[in-house]
Amino acid sequence: MCSFDYDLNLNSFSPTVFYVHKCKMLTDGTYHDHDFIELKYILSGKGQYIVDDVTYDVEAGDLIICNPGAKHQHILINPKEPTIEFVAGFTDFQFENMKPNSIELPDGSCILHTVADLKQEISKHCYAMIAEKESCQIGKYIMFKTHLMQMILSVIREISEVENPVQKGCNFESYNKSYAVNRIIHYLYENYENKISLDQIAHNMYLSPVYISKIFKEETGESPINYLIKIRLERAKDVLVIEDSGSIKNIANSVGYEDVYHFSKLFKKYYGISPLYYKKNAMRKNA
Repeated sequence: MCSFDYDLNLNSFSPTVFYVHKCKMLTDGTYHDHDFIELKYILSGKGQYIVDDVTYDVEAGDLIICNPGAKHQHILINPKEPTIEFVAGFTDFQFENMKPNSIELPDGSCILHTVADLKQEISKHCYAMIAEKESCQIGKYIMFKTHLMQMILSVIREISEVENPVQKGCNFESYNKSYAVNRIIHYLYENYENKISLDQIAHNMYLSPVYISKIFKEETGESPINYLIKIRLERAKDVLVIEDSGSIKNIANSVGYEDVYHFSKLFKKYYGISPLYYKKNAMRKNA
């Protein structure tokens, strides 16, 4: 059975390409946004991206989707091995059930970790566009547009494939959705203090990341990663009220966050106050 959740027609898919280029990230980027979509595909190396105040680790094969208005910034983590990425900015398209000029992933994130055929397909189109830019031949813009459209369609097919999961070679029908989601929730509670990624959960469950995101949101109303954030922050609240709980950095580390600044921003975003203020307030009440 085919899925038409992300279907399109010829009138809604004729993107205007603003730019395509390859760049080596030698310094941290600036925190900014655009009124059009920007795709960033990691060709080699590792780095980090901050998108709408959430930090993501990225590496070769990852596609970062910066939809219109999404603030983003590249962070350099290894000056000796800088990230090399392909970047494309474009507009004038729309898929069914998505905002105009946007590509929305089922799990609500902005990072698509590509593997196998999709990774090869996207890389092929990125390098083809880079070659076109360097050659300066007639019809360059049309070639940019053609390769970009094929690349986008490959991504849309990948994220809509959950409706036909047999193509992945697994028998998804044997899984009861509620049972699978309950297992994921149990795993999150048991391992929240460790590094957890959607790919890791998928590997442990023998399911595709996209399928897991879909059924988890259907059952709980949110993505697995957002659910994990809530578990970690609730646990942090419990620890903060303990008198000898230690520094905010130690508490952040104990619930799975190496970056205390990122932990503090998330805590304030969810609860309206900083973890330090929450801790001090709790100490005053207990005094």
